[in-house]
Amino acid sequence: MSNPGVIIAGAAETNELGKLPGHSTLALHIEAAVNAVADAGLTMKDIDGIATVAAPGPVQVAHALGIYPDWVDGTGVGGTSFLLHVRHAIAAIRAGYAKTILITHGESGRSRVGAPGYRMDAASPVGQFEAPYGTLGPTTTFTIPALRYMKEYGLTHEQLAYVAVAQRQWAAKNPRAAFRDIISVEDVLDSRLVAYPFHLLECCLVTDGGGALVVTSAERAADFPKPAVHLVGTGESSETPMISQMLDFTESQMFRQAGQKAFAEAGITTADVDHLMIYDAFAHVPIYGLEALGFVGKGEGGPFIAEGNTEPGGRLPLNTNGGGLSYTHTGMYGMFAIQEGVRQIRGEAAAQVDNPEISVVLGNGGMFAACGVLVLGKQPR
Repeated sequence: MSNPGVIIAGAAETNELGKLPGHSTLALHIEAAVNAVADAGLTMKDIDGIATVAAPGPVQVAHALGIYPDWVDGTGVGGTSFLLHVRHAIAAIRAGYAKTILITHGESGRSRVGAPGYRMDAASPVGQFEAPYGTLGPTTTFTIPALRYMKEYGLTHEQLAYVAVAQRQWAAKNPRAAFRDIISVEDVLDSRLVAYPFHLLECCLVTDGGGALVVTSAERAADFPKPAVHLVGTGESSETPMISQMLDFTESQMFRQAGQKAFAEAGITTADVDHLMIYDAFAHVPIYGLEALGFVGKGEGGPFIAEGNTEPGGRLPLNTNGGGLSYTHTGMYGMFAIQEGVRQIRGEAAAQVDNPEISVVLGNGGMFAACGVLVLGKQPR
């Protein structure tokens, strides 16, 4: 007997994204939660499960919303945490632990209002074996696999730059995107070098904002004002907390593993996918995602994007909100990737793809540390 279906019944972001110094981290959670619950046509009294990452965490968020949940999840594995929250919520609903689960995200990534500080733990593996050599934080750690990939597979600077060019074409259609002006490869390569080989326009934004989801049983799909978005496949995995310990610098084992699980559960192949969201903290991550999920072979991701396949009019619409490079990136981007997948399946995206039946969302946590994959469907499978 197959597992009962689960849907996303409500999805919304904060009213604004960008620079919001008047919003604390907790306030961003609250605003997103209120918007998502309203989107589902519910009230906080209908919520009996909650999930979010630490700082402020699910207990504080639930209390601020007046929720006394039967189920709580505080899983925190970086920017993909929210994809794992969705997966865990599916399991909880099927087990009867909760009926209506709220997943929230709020992050004052730019203004740093109520944001947690960062302190390197000198006793940690990273503190002992990587930080002493100057490898600390996204810009200096993500360069290592990117450079190895460029050396082994011939990815050019122009092809890497085109990732940002393609996504800006989608952002130009999105009024909420932070950056909307069309750019060229030359513009990307002329932008400030941040950490070789990444130029400024190949690095994610730093913004404030939030988003939230309401997850519940598909049996209730007709009860909600918006079209149900069916969760037809999920996967999760982790690889390493240290960039130096990746199994292979030129590919993500966790992307591949989580993707295979999600595709198998959904009963789909890459040919069934109409829309794709791949976490893009830096320009090389979508290349790794395309290859790990099997859309192209090893070494083919860069040319595939540079040939126009993922931009408007291309055969595989990718990061259609503009992504972390042009739309928004609060530090943990996964929630916004899910939101765009939901919008596309509902048919309400700013840059709407023509009648997508299947949207795949791949999230990255840390620097190739953890991964979640969701397969969203217009219909159950």
